[in-house]
Amino acid sequence: MNRNVGSRDRWLRVLGALPLTSCAVLAPYSLPLRLLAFGVPALYMLGTALFGSCLGYALMGKSTCPARQS
Repeated sequence: MNRNVGSRDRWLRVLGALPLTSCAVLAPYSLPLRLLAFGVPALYMLGTALFGSCLGYALMGKSTCPARQS
């Protein structure tokens, strides 16, 4: 899959995953609910930041990567 997540977007995804991860650990809900509600989205955001490719962006034909100069 081609990269479609720019560097600023990647950093924002990492910063957004941090509170989700803390909620997955600290929220006063049952473990399965915490993992489903907070853990899965945090893992998705960290994965897209790490690999630089977002399935949602690909389905919409969107990209936040800067235009390549040829």
